[in-house]
Amino acid sequence: MEKHIANFEAEVSAMAQGARFVVGVDEVGRGPLCGPVTAAAVRLDPDNIPAGLADSKALSEKRRLVLFDQIMASAQVSIAHATVEEIDQLNILNASLLAMQRAIDGLPHADFALIDGNKIPKSLTLSAQAIIKGDAKSLSIAAASICAKVTRDAIMVDLAQQYPGYGWEVNAGYPTKQHLTALLNLGVTPVHRRSFKPVHNILYQVNFVNP
Repeated sequence: MEKHIANFEAEVSAMAQGARFVVGVDEVGRGPLCGPVTAAAVRLDPDNIPAGLADSKALSEKRRLVLFDQIMASAQVSIAHATVEEIDQLNILNASLLAMQRAIDGLPHADFALIDGNKIPKSLTLSAQAIIKGDAKSLSIAAASICAKVTRDAIMVDLAQQYPGYGWEVNAGYPTKQHLTALLNLGVTPVHRRSFKPVHNILYQVNFVNP
């Protein structure tokens, strides 16, 4: 299997074409049954790039936290979200693109976006390049993936204190056995995504049994 090592080539290429403010963009939180989807846009300082940037999924939690602090101290960062209500209304793909758009909008001088995946927000007004598995190829996208994940994980820890028993401080809202069992035993919370099948099915069964 081909293994990519994140580099700065896509950023350099964009700047060679005239871009002055290149940002990497990534999101996290498409798969969970609850909580927001979170996106980050990051403009790295070419002369001060933290060492060891990589796809957030390939890093330990401790390493992500260290890199998050280094990114926040050395780069320009914008973090944004799409809410549970927006996810249910728009669907998770469009909500993810909306969160990305909001993150980019938070860096008003951005003139080129490197976006993880194969889709670009339709309302984007600046030049952009979609890069499949970009968080493993572009240092800017890798930095964005770290910022998005650390931020969303912290949100889920806070929500876990409000709604104990679902294990969100560990599973971040993903459909683990603990989370699915808690859904059955404790029910659906206000921060669950009602359009997601496991949540929808439980609500439907409750309504069917108790019309």
